[in-house]
Amino acid sequence: MTGVVVRPARPHEYPSIARLTVAAYEADGQLTDERSYARVLADVPARAAAGELLAAVDETTGDVLGSVTFVLPGTPYAELSAPGQGEFRMLAVDPACQGRGAGEALVRSCVARATELGCRSIMICARSFSAPAHRLYARLGFVRVPERDWSPAPGIELVALRLDLPVVAPA
Repeated sequence: MTGVVVRPARPHEYPSIARLTVAAYEADGQLTDERSYARVLADVPARAAAGELLAAVDETTGDVLGSVTFVLPGTPYAELSAPGQGEFRMLAVDPACQGRGAGEALVRSCVARATELGCRSIMICARSFSAPAHRLYARLGFVRVPERDWSPAPGIELVALRLDLPVVAPA
């Protein structure tokens, strides 16, 4: 993860984040059966307004490598989280920049944010066939929660994953 910094995304980066997010989902085969989702992915201002939009950037060049949206239950982009849980959505790394640790850095930042907020766990859902995502989540300790699997549209099956977090006493 050397060379990658995660920080809040800046509005002038939103067009880059929109492009890389759609490109990452296309490269992973996630938009072949759900083209309308590309519009949702590309609406970066809406995601930034509804949650915490984080960007992974190259610490030398400042280029945006990837992004993720961290949300809490009851917010517009929350799909799985319940009270006491954090959730992250739309994790994407530019296909040309994958393998540099940006995805892991983004997930770790979401885990840290959820821990900081006192969440007991953090949730994510992923397409069943997204092998790179599943490898990353398993390596970081996420476990399947099959009773929370769901389908937002016919033919689209999402698996639920959860990471239990340490209980941190308030400062």
